[in-house]
Amino acid sequence: MIVNMFGAEAGPFIKGLQLTEKHPVPGLSTRYPAVLCNREQICQMTTDMGYSNAAASMTALLYASGFDVRNTYFIIAGIAGISTEHGTVATAAWADYAVDYSLSHEIDAREMPQNWPYGYFGIMTDAPGKKPEPHYRTEVFQLNTALVDRAFQLSRNVKLSDSAAAQAFRAGFTSAPANQPPVVTRCDTVSGDTWFAGETLGRRAAEWSALLTDGKARYCTSQQEDNATLEVLRRGQAAGKVDFARILILRSASDVDRPHPGQSNSEVLVNYADQGGFEPSTANLLLTARPVIQEITGHWTRWKKGTPVN
Repeated sequence: MIVNMFGAEAGPFIKGLQLTEKHPVPGLSTRYPAVLCNREQICQMTTDMGYSNAAASMTALLYASGFDVRNTYFIIAGIAGISTEHGTVATAAWADYAVDYSLSHEIDAREMPQNWPYGYFGIMTDAPGKKPEPHYRTEVFQLNTALVDRAFQLSRNVKLSDSAAAQAFRAGFTSAPANQPPVVTRCDTVSGDTWFAGETLGRRAAEWSALLTDGKARYCTSQQEDNATLEVLRRGQAAGKVDFARILILRSASDVDRPHPGQSNSEVLVNYADQGGFEPSTANLLLTARPVIQEITGHWTRWKKGTPVN
C-alpha cells in the first residue's frame, strides 16, 4: 500500500504502476475518495494533507474499506523540506524515526529569556534542552530497523531525477551536501502542520529529535503527516488490523529548510517553488520506492511472514 498525501505525489505511482482499479472507500477525502490498485495487488491511497486528513483517511482505510491489510507493507511516500546538513533539493530519504516537532510549549522568540536558543521547549518542562515525559505517546515512532535496512540497500544506488532549476539553486550553497546532486539517503523526519525555515528552527528540529530519542534520531526532513498516520497504524496493530513492523517512510526534498548565503529565511520559505525541486522530488518517490516494491511483490513467499533475515 502506497500512501501519498496529495495528487502530485500520487501521480507517478498511479501511472508507473498502472493503478487503474478504483475502490471507493467511505471516509476518505472527498478529493481522493478511492483506493487505486493493479492486478499485482499493489495499491495506493491519497490521504490529503496535514495531521487531521492523514489520521482520518488512514482510519477509514483500516475500518471502512473492507481491505485485509494484516500482511500489507506500507510505504508512506511524500515530499518534504530537507536540512542542508544532510541533503539537498530532490534528495530521497528513508527514515528510522518520526518525531513530532509541534508537541511543545512556545514563547515568542522576542520575549524569551536571553540565554535560550529558541522559544520552544517540551510540554511539562521549563526550558529548552529538557526531555519531556512522553505523555502523548505520539512524540516518537521508531520503524523496523531491518526493513529500513533492506529498503535503503535496495534503493541506495538509484539514479534520481533532477532539474536545471534545482541545479542552479544548489549552486548558491558553498558546501556539501547542499551543493551536490541528490542521492538516496537514510535519516529521520519531523512532523508538524506548521511549515518552518531558518537556521534557528532547523537547529531546533535537530536538537529536539536527538533529545527525544537519546541521540539516536538524525533530523533531515520535515513534513506534515507522518506521526498522525503512524499513530493510526499503531492502533491498527493493537486492533489486529496491521503489522506495524511492515511500515516504511520515504520523503523526498522539494525544498530546503534554510537559505543559502545571500538569501533570507522568509524567501527560502515563501518562494520554495523557485528551488526547482517539486517535479524531481515527486518523481524520485517512485524511482526510490520501485526496487523495494519489486522485491517484496516479486518474492512474496519470502516476505509474506515478515522482513527476511537475509
